[in-house]
Amino acid sequence: MSTAQHKIGSGFGADSTADDVLEGIDLGGKLAIVTGGYSGLGLETTRALTKAGAEVVVPARRPDGAREALAGLDRVEVDQLDLGDLESVRAFAERFLASGRTVDLMINNAGIMACPQTRVGAGWEAQFATNHLGHYALVNRLWPAIEPGGARVVSVSSRGHHFSGIRWDDVHWQQGYDKWEAYGQAKTANVLFAVHLDRLGREKGVRAFALHPGGIITPLQRHLPKEEMVERGWIDEQGNVLNPEGFKSPQQGAATQVWAATSTQLEGLGGVYLEDCDIAEPASEGERLGVKAWATDPEQAARLWALSAELTGVDAFAA
Repeated sequence: MSTAQHKIGSGFGADSTADDVLEGIDLGGKLAIVTGGYSGLGLETTRALTKAGAEVVVPARRPDGAREALAGLDRVEVDQLDLGDLESVRAFAERFLASGRTVDLMINNAGIMACPQTRVGAGWEAQFATNHLGHYALVNRLWPAIEPGGARVVSVSSRGHHFSGIRWDDVHWQQGYDKWEAYGQAKTANVLFAVHLDRLGREKGVRAFALHPGGIITPLQRHLPKEEMVERGWIDEQGNVLNPEGFKSPQQGAATQVWAATSTQLEGLGGVYLEDCDIAEPASEGERLGVKAWATDPEQAARLWALSAELTGVDAFAA
């Protein structure tokens, strides 16, 4: 089967930063929404976009903390949003739509990783609900502002999608729980969401991408015990970051999502998975690089979209 999952030779790479990929790009007059845009990669993404002239709306579960983290940045607006609460998603979307603005860049950056078994909403597993369902509902509710500007919608996935495809028989882990497989399922869902949204939106000029930002030590690791990170070789006993797997800096980690949202090299493309500021190759057996076939399967993408619409009660494309 032919695939668009092949490198295009962008000229950027793992060491590129968000500022590097935005060099010479003027985002004046553009509006971006960056979920979780006040911490880790999200903060670096917000910094880079505003530096290039964009106005950035940062929906945050903790608005006061977000305002403190973003102090000193121009053209930033903070609003309340809890992705694990569909009523909060609805309320944020309604406030934004009431402002009459359109969205040029939508970066679904917020997420949780490898948390203890937690249930939100209607008893949903928290990683699937927060990382996928919340963003699914948000984009669908914001569609009246996303469609007119022909926005790019970027889903921050992870190489963690290699851990698991969608567990169609038990997406909410009613039977047992594995925090890393649950994370993998949620990250696979991020890629499948981009695949199907791109199919639905491309005629309107809306293109969607998913990506692996790289390995970066950020607050995303907050649920991991120190002992586990030491065992994995990420940090030493004193908490210092080690580099056995080539950890990126937050500035480098933000580069691929910024490139996805802004690069002219991606014009006419969409529905693909990116890493290191380029389109990723299909993953070979046993390889940790590239994208798994289960994450780009259009039939699974359509099935996930239908399930997400059923669970959230939201579908901007329903007949």
